[in-house]
Amino acid sequence: MDRISRNGGRKRGHATVSDAAADLLQAVGIDLQEYDLRARAAFRALAEEVLDLRDREAGLARALEEAERLADHDALCPVFNRRAFERELSREIALAARHELPLCLLYIDLDRFKAINDTYGHAAGDKALIRVCDIILSQVRQTDIVGRLGGDEFGVILTHAGLADSQLKANRLTQRLDRLKIGEDLHLGASCGVIAWSGQSSAETFIAEADEAMFRVKSARKAVRP
Repeated sequence: MDRISRNGGRKRGHATVSDAAADLLQAVGIDLQEYDLRARAAFRALAEEVLDLRDREAGLARALEEAERLADHDALCPVFNRRAFERELSREIALAARHELPLCLLYIDLDRFKAINDTYGHAAGDKALIRVCDIILSQVRQTDIVGRLGGDEFGVILTHAGLADSQLKANRLTQRLDRLKIGEDLHLGASCGVIAWSGQSSAETFIAEADEAMFRVKSARKAVRP
């Protein structure tokens, strides 16, 4: 009777087993020549089944890794979503507390994002968000963590960074985003709040305080905007 081998070839009866299965049998110390035909066939079938299970396990592991990656990342932008961002911030707070390390948080809110959607449509708004992410990612270190916190709100965790350096980073980001032009005459702009970790016990509290700092900046920018 014919049977199908793992590598796709058809083999007759107790013909030569696949190389991978033969290697497996040899690795566990099984010499097929010591057994009768029925036992050899059973060992070959078992080896093939073990290899099949290994392949399926590896495939499931890859699928799980991809699912976890998708669950952590924003559906549109190449950054963390809010849930994953809060998780990472909680970890950084724990490290900062344990090792007395500096830690700062930037909260970025786009100034004229609604006008982009109203003027050019939501597709243009999506493209603008992706461009904003590209700018943010180009301005941060590999150790920093970027997330989308809301529709047009982003957060940046600046690890091992003091308040003065973080403020400089926020100023550079603001300047870049203020120059970002969408369409013919609409400059996007952004308000960026900066806050240093000072014992906040939770990521939610830390983010809320950074959000408040951003609103103070936004109010000041509106006051001087012509």
